[in-house]
Formats: sequence, structure tokens, C-alpha cells
Amino acid sequence: MTAFAPDSLVLNRKLPLWYQVSQSLRASILGRRPDDPLRLPTEERLAEHYGVSVLTMRQALKELESEGLISRHRRRGTFIEPAARRGAPVRLLGSVDAIVAQQSGEQATVLSHGLVPVPAELAEHFPGLAEVAEFRRLRRDADSGEPTNWAENAVRPELAERFGPADLTRRPMTKVLRDVAGVRISRITDTVEARLADPETAGLLDVPLLSPILHYTGITYDESGRVVDVARIRYRGDRFSFTVTLDAH
Repeated sequence: MTAFAPDSLVLNRKLPLWYQVSQSLRASILGRRPDDPLRLPTEERLAEHYGVSVLTMRQALKELESEGLISRHRRRGTFIEPAARRGAPVRLLGSVDAIVAQQSGEQATVLSHGLVPVPAELAEHFPGLAEVAEFRRLRRDADSGEPTNWAENAVRPELAERFGPADLTRRPMTKVLRDVAGVRISRITDTVEARLADPETAGLLDVPLLSPILHYTGITYDESGRVVDVARIRYRGDRFSFTVTLDAH
């Protein structure tokens, strides 16, 4: 029987080897083609492939088994669970309407809201302001109820006075700013980067500490060029990928 061929990996000796191997193998599994074999190579072959010991490989496989991505059978081998699949992509399609459509339909719980001092890392976006209105929300999958991402929004205080937390339970901030607060949005600048889950993110998203997440930063500008909102969203790395569509004209 043909075995599944995982991607290669360049190891970083500053991070636990089992963790790096498990993350690399997870990415290979979630990104596999429908016609790829479900059977994994033996522990010895995988250890040789990644350049680690069998004990390290065994620990990495145990982590993936605990997540339900693989199943291990005595004398038969290790197999990818057929239901293991990549989650919905984070799509940045180049328009405000597309971003609103992407985020709509998620169920959100407002964790906290209120005025806070402008965070040092956001000071450049809010010159002259001492405070911003901060909204922290946890989003869940509408079908399973599983946490998928959590968001922090820093909004200009005078705009935050035009809406309340209830407006954010079913609608994304972009739509609330546009349709409730009446902001004429001119553009949104997006950045997505890979990070490791800190204790707060791990707890909110129900993922292991230091597991991979997608960290999205969206900076929203009005017609005058002012920043009206800075969104920082942490997406579960096992549920989302990052997709950008570029059209040629």
C-alpha cells in the first residue's frame, strides 16, 4: 500500500523538535489532495524523513492523534482520519464588501468593551488621542459552537458612541462602522502573519499553548484618511488558511 508523503522541514533547534515535526505533519495532512493515500509511513521512516529520533517522532504523532487527525492501529499502521480537512480560508479579496461578507454569519460574544489608553503599538495610528474604545469579542462557528477566532478592535471614541455591544454580536465591526456609525470607509489595509498562541489566545480558542495561529491586523481608514479602527484577530491555525486573490486587468 502506498504511503502518504509529508512535506520536508528545516528544523529550528531553538524550538522543541517534536512540536515542529507535529506542526509540519499537521500542515501536510490538512493540505493533502483528495487522492493522496491515508496511510502514513512507519515511525522509523518518518523519523528519518524529518531527521529526528523515533522517540521524538512518536511524541509528535501522539499530539496529532490527540487532535483526531490520525489514528494508530497495532500491526496495521498509522492512518490519516478521512474527516481531517483544512478549515475555511481567510480571504482578502480587495473590497470592503468582501471583508464584510467573509466575517458575516459568525456568532460573536462581546467579552469586554470600554475606553482604554491608546496601546503603545497603535499610537502611530491614533495621533493626538489619549484613549480609544476597545471591543474584545470571541467568535464561534455557527453550526458547532466551536471557538474559531477572537478579535480586539480599537475604535475612535467619538465613533464608538454611535453604537453598542449588541450591534457587534451578529455583525462585524466593518459593517457596524459603515451602516450604524455612518463612517464612509475608503480603504482597509490587511496584514496576516503566523504566530504562536499565547496563554490568553490558547484559553479563548481552546487550543494548546504555543500552537500556530493566524494573526490578522486590519487598519480601516475613512474618506479623510484617518484611521477609524484597528482590528487584531487571532484565527485558529487548524481551522483557517490564508488566501489572497489578485485579479489581472
